[in-house]
Amino acid sequence: MTSHKTTQTMKPATAAKKLGVYLEATPAEFQEGVVSRDELSALQADPPEWLVELRRNGPHPRPVVAAKLGVSIAGLARGGVTDALTTEQIDALKRDLPEWLQKERATQAEVRKAAVRIKEKNAERADQPRRPRS
Repeated sequence: MTSHKTTQTMKPATAAKKLGVYLEATPAEFQEGVVSRDELSALQADPPEWLVELRRNGPHPRPVVAAKLGVSIAGLARGGVTDALTTEQIDALKRDLPEWLQKERATQAEVRKAAVRIKEKNAERADQPRRPRS
């Protein structure tokens, strides 16, 4: 008996997300087809020029923009950034440092501190011996 191994494929939007690029900026043949896991691995291992250029200059999807600015995706929306941005636009925001960006960075720093406190508290709780219930 032979086993048939079907090739797993994904939609272009999923592949673009995994590659960290903005789907609308990718070539038409990428947007219109399906991407196999092998093709995705090949793109990650040896990216073609269009992928290198997109990663370098954008436009970048919101998760990448948020990470580069050090804020959350919701923080971007609160700041009025709803579209993809190029690296040049992101650098301009970093230089100009508008009030909303300063506020969102401070909020993100507080969120990170709270996450560390919670993690430490949970670790302490896990280290304590459990008392039997009566």
